[in-house]
Amino acid sequence: MASYFLEVLHLILRYFHVVAGIAWIGASFYFIWLDNNLQEPPQWKKQKGIKGDLWAVHGGGFYEVAKYQHGPEQMPSRLHWFKWEAYTTWISGALLLTLLYYVSADAYLLDASKSAIGAASAIGLSIGSILVGFIVYEGLCRTRLVEQGLWFTVTVTLLLTAWTWALDQFLSDRATYIHIGALIGTCMAANVFTTIIPGQRFMVSEIAAGRVPGPGPGIRGKQRSIHNNYATLPVIFIMLSNHFAFTYSHPFGWLVLMALFVDGMWIRHFFNLRHRGEVKPQVLIGGLVAFLAIMVAIAPWSELEQSAGSASLISDEQAMNLIDLRCTECHSRNPRSTMFSAPPAGYLLETLAQVQLSADKIRTRTVLNKDMPLGNLTQMTEAERDQLGQWLLALAR
Repeated sequence: MASYFLEVLHLILRYFHVVAGIAWIGASFYFIWLDNNLQEPPQWKKQKGIKGDLWAVHGGGFYEVAKYQHGPEQMPSRLHWFKWEAYTTWISGALLLTLLYYVSADAYLLDASKSAIGAASAIGLSIGSILVGFIVYEGLCRTRLVEQGLWFTVTVTLLLTAWTWALDQFLSDRATYIHIGALIGTCMAANVFTTIIPGQRFMVSEIAAGRVPGPGPGIRGKQRSIHNNYATLPVIFIMLSNHFAFTYSHPFGWLVLMALFVDGMWIRHFFNLRHRGEVKPQVLIGGLVAFLAIMVAIAPWSELEQSAGSASLISDEQAMNLIDLRCTECHSRNPRSTMFSAPPAGYLLETLAQVQLSADKIRTRTVLNKDMPLGNLTQMTEAERDQLGQWLLALAR
């Protein structure tokens, strides 16, 4: 029952994390769109201090939205703040990271083929990498480099690439991706907590006191908002990446991640330009072509060429014994593994018929991507992978 309740907790945290993330990213998309679509208002609105406005229709009604140059003449009695979307996304993500990668470190965090570090060392590396990464980013944001958008982006991307490569030397492939996502998500949430919300509080207090707020906090808050906005698509990909082992399990998975990170920012750039009235289809087309190029580059061409390898063909009985030894610890009706109360993804591999139904997926995950068994907890050898791969090919014929 303990494994069952852990899975229930996993469901609750993941569901909450996704819903909170949708709310946060949706708010980011909306407010960047809103800011980029403001039009110069008529003179009578300018006299009231309105910097820009727009009209919209949605849900059966018309909406008028105005942005003030500094603030309204009188503060409204009720003012809506947008912060808990960010905070709840980060909190639920941190709890989810703890549950999966710390409580189940042997399966999700460690990879004995890369490093011999233990669970405690890996958890320390995990926490330290996120904290130090955030400190480096925050330090850069407090330099003049942050005012040079392109060079700031290049610098952060290069540092993040080095960070990804370093983590990949010690953590499992899947954990490397998730930890980069955790680092980026931490920086994004911290942007809200340390800069955006304090800047807004300063602005509100100054206006309430009858003073015109200085532009500094607002400028810094908008910079951090833009950073968050450009990071949204890469973070969404990382959230989904554990379903696509061909990305993180690639020999250069760390480089694949960074290529997709840059491509995601470039595609987001198209939409931000479009919101400002600058329609540049070549930006979007370039991003989509780059994505397809990455997919072609990481396709398992060499593994496919080796599919007719020299491994001896084993019998059905030997293959099922191998599967029972390495796979059915999890993929059985009553898993022997304490991590699962039911077979992951519903895959049962207890009979030849069940294996035959999933033969292609088994070969992809165990022979090509090699991300199964999970964390290689059952210690499947390369020779066993080759034997299983040849048998599965023969089974498919």
